[in-house]
This record gives sequence, structure tokens and C-alpha cells, in this order.
Amino acid sequence: MAFVPTPINGPVIAEVDMGSDSAPSTVRVTIVQAATVFYDTPATLDKAERLIADAAAYGAQLVVFPEAFIGGYPRGSTFGVTIGSRSAKGKEDFRKYHASAIEVPGPEVDRLAAIAGKYKVYLVMGVIEKAGYTLYCTVLFFDSQGQYLGKHRKLMPTGLERIIWGFGDGSTIPVFDTPLGKIGALICWENRMPLARTAMYGKGIEIYCAPTADSRDVWQASMTHIALEGGCFVLSANQFCRRKDYPPPPEYFFGGPDDNLSPDSVVCAGGSVIISPSGTVLAGPNYEGEALISTDLDLGEIARAKFDFDVVGHYARPEILSLTVKDYPLHPVSFAAAPKSGGAQNS
Repeated sequence: MAFVPTPINGPVIAEVDMGSDSAPSTVRVTIVQAATVFYDTPATLDKAERLIADAAAYGAQLVVFPEAFIGGYPRGSTFGVTIGSRSAKGKEDFRKYHASAIEVPGPEVDRLAAIAGKYKVYLVMGVIEKAGYTLYCTVLFFDSQGQYLGKHRKLMPTGLERIIWGFGDGSTIPVFDTPLGKIGALICWENRMPLARTAMYGKGIEIYCAPTADSRDVWQASMTHIALEGGCFVLSANQFCRRKDYPPPPEYFFGGPDDNLSPDSVVCAGGSVIISPSGTVLAGPNYEGEALISTDLDLGEIARAKFDFDVVGHYARPEILSLTVKDYPLHPVSFAAAPKSGGAQNS
């Protein structure tokens, strides 16, 4: 089966040639490579629904969005932070960014669930989650019946991300056993954390989603390595965006007041890609613009790859190397109730 590439602002873009004798057990997947409508979460949700509808029209069963698609990846912003101080404008930038984030659960989650159910797709969506006044870079999972399955919070934000995002814990590193396969996700550079990957392999992940903000060539090497290491399909989704996809100065600066980028300057070049368990690139990487990137996954490839190398199976040496994952939530505050009065006394 073959797809013909076309622009996103026309029909869908998709790249695959499975041939005529592909295994009957296949899953059609689509990666969305598109930009957030920054500071406008309702408009971003509308855009997401249009893209999901396009993907579903081409038979997608699983649709994967980039890191921070809902709420936005604040590329180029410093939030007015220097060591020892934060500017008034930076604090106002954070207020607006917080206002664009979503609560989980919440009305936006309900809408995403309804969209997944309407178009009968499994959905993996990058969002900025707010829990009180702390933000998290989060991935949400939905099934094709319109049910919210759960979330993954980024364990380790990178660089200045640590100023604006909280840290996830072991309670949100799920792998969901679905009719399409076992699906999970790690976000951007936490994919470079060997122990985090090993936790995912230990949970049996088969369709490994890697929403990211990294469009560098070296990212492709990481994605290929993970596919080979884990014996899994890797679906890496990134935004493609230009300076004009963010508010203009002085409302939003790239790197400070010296921001002189033209509106058409590319600030994230995409590079979304789908890779098989054998390390074969099935679709992408795409650096040309907003796109829907699709292929059919032959699930038999997983067993064929694991025959060679099963990182937590026959290639493991647990008597020498082992990993313990604390998969329970951590709370900063706990309350101990006073013992109830009355009742029998011990003598």
C-alpha cells in the first residue's frame, strides 16, 4: 500500500510503501507535525480536531501530536529569568502561559476524549498541564471509544524548562495495553535517559511515542537507537513553526528585546519520523513544513526484532544489572489525623 505526499493545507501528507504482501496484522498511524496557536487554547483545540479528522479520513487508527501542542512550547522565551532575579514582564509572560495550560481532568480533556471517540482513533496528545500554579509538560492518552486513559508527566525538563515546568514522578510512566499494541511515551530529552527507557521496555512497550521539540539531525540517531534497543516502533512527533506562529514583539520575544527574526523565519524545523523495530525509517523525517506523516506498522516486525535482541528478555542479566522503579506518587504535604477518642482501651 502506498501513499502520495501532499501538503498539509491541502490533503494529508503520508509516506509509506508497505508492498503487496505485508502481514495482515497492521496498524495505520499518523504523526501530526504542526504548530500551536500560541496563547489561544480554544483555537489550538479546533486545529487539533481538524488535523485528527484529516488523519482519520485516511484511515489512521493512532494519531500522535508533538510535545506541548496544547498550551504551547515557549521556544525562545526567557521568562525574564536571570540568576537571582525575575523581571515583571517575565512574570506576566508566565501568567499568560499558565492561563493557556489545561487542567487534567478538565473540560479540554473531555473535549479531546470526545474528538478521539468521534473519529475512532487512539490519540496521544502533548499538553501543558496545570495543577494549581505548577505547570507540567504532559502527554495524554485516549482510546478510540472516547475514554481518557491516563497521562505521562515529563520526568526531567531540560535547561530553562526547569524554571517553568515541574518534575513528574514514577506514578505517571504508563504503558497502555490496547488492541493496537502496548502504547506509551517519553518526552523529548527524557528519551535520552537510559533508565527511563528501560522502565518502558520493562512494561512491554511496542509503540513507543516520542513527542519532542528537538529538530536537530542528531535526534534521528536517538530515535533509531531506541527502536533497535527496545525492539519497538518509534513515533517521534515535533512541531514545525515559524516566528509568526508566536505573538510579535514586544508581546513575545525570542531571546530578549533584540529579537529581529522575520515572521517567516523557521524556529522549529520538525523532523518528525516513524521507525521500525529493525531501525528502518518508515516515514519522514519531514523538514518541509506542517504535515501529517503516516504509515502502516507491521506488528510482526516486533517479534522478528526481539528474536535478535530482547533488552529485558533473553539479553537481560538481572543477576548483574537490575532497575527498581518507584511507580507511586510523591506528595509534598501529608496530613496525619489525630486518633479518635473513646472506644476500648488497651490494658
